[in-house]
Amino acid sequence: MRIRPFRYNPSPEISVIEYASTFFCFLILILVITTGNFECSSCNMGYLNSVLQSSSQVHAEYGPVSGGGLSQNGKFSYGYASSPGKRSSMEDFYETRIDGVDGEIVGLFGVFDGIFLYYFLYISPSLLHTCMQILILVICSNAVAVLEAISHGLLLAQDSTVLKVVYLIFTSMAVSGHGGARAAEYVKQNLFSNLIRHPKFISDTKSAIADAYNHTDSEFLKSENNQNRDAGSTASTAILVGDRLLVANVGDSRAVICRGGNVNVLHSYVIAPSPVRSVGVNLSAFAVSRDHKPDQSDERQRIEDAGGFVMWAGTWRVGGVLAVSRAFGDRLLKQYVVADPEIQEEKIDSSLEFLILASDGLWDVVTNEEAVAMVKPIQDPEQAAKRLMQEACQRGSADNITCVVVRFLANQGGSSHTVPA
Repeated sequence: MRIRPFRYNPSPEISVIEYASTFFCFLILILVITTGNFECSSCNMGYLNSVLQSSSQVHAEYGPVSGGGLSQNGKFSYGYASSPGKRSSMEDFYETRIDGVDGEIVGLFGVFDGIFLYYFLYISPSLLHTCMQILILVICSNAVAVLEAISHGLLLAQDSTVLKVVYLIFTSMAVSGHGGARAAEYVKQNLFSNLIRHPKFISDTKSAIADAYNHTDSEFLKSENNQNRDAGSTASTAILVGDRLLVANVGDSRAVICRGGNVNVLHSYVIAPSPVRSVGVNLSAFAVSRDHKPDQSDERQRIEDAGGFVMWAGTWRVGGVLAVSRAFGDRLLKQYVVADPEIQEEKIDSSLEFLILASDGLWDVVTNEEAVAMVKPIQDPEQAAKRLMQEACQRGSADNITCVVVRFLANQGGSSHTVPA
């Protein structure tokens, strides 16, 4: 792609400071372009991809890990497997925890995927020349004022493609990296502790889950006050209390259950649309969480009502930046990217065979039905989780891969639901 040369003829009234600002602008723009990945698609549109990494990322110089266990009452067993996959950093975390609350055995399982943020700048070649001119003019006047006006809703960035570009360039410059591992680890260490301490955990579990999610998000954002980097994480969690399974989700990690027997394909959940596909009358794979994506009509409406915008930049992104519409952290986009979980409740009975929680490193390459078919014949949940992880690796998943499998042993364990003395 050819880019027309840009000529800038300064006015004699322009000060030395304005000259310096202009020069600095070009240096930054050249740096971003030369370190990014600039390419043209068949429709002659370019994407400038500036990947910003955090120094706090955990480098994965180790192999996959796995493990498992059994509840004290013999009602369920669990296994997990996690691998960095093709990534040089590990931003997936998991939690498998069995606790006692008010004499009740409680199982808490979670997958937390740190969001490695890619900053995409969507620039049409016909606009590139104009964007460079506007960028210089903005810097020479007062770029900070423009960005503050956008962030406070006084100026709507979605009203102008050029303003979007300017906004994204400066946002990319201001954030030195996105510490997904930092956010995911914080959620892993604090979410379930906040939940089981909630006074209504047993009596009103759904409200307790929602409160715990938002409290954890709020406390994480407070802990980030002195950080000059942004950080975010998804969370897909499963809470086992008595004969109830409650699945809560924020982001694009996913939970899928398998129910045995002939299951009605019209089985309806509160959340919609479900990503599950109908494969026949014996369908037994059900998504019990929804991937939170910015292009979903209700999510997009919520974001726009809050003053944000959704923009195509390789995929649909909040503010042209974030590919999920709900997450922990992400303070720069917090007004639009909420940590409110969607919660689905299922009855634990003899038809419920197992649950799969996994990060998108699995779901990017394996369908819900394929995952259920792989796990179904494997009784050991650790081996089942490893099977899923290995399959995702073999299919070329480009992301970290973390899987948790919980098998329900309704016909194998004892009848007590209380913590042994």
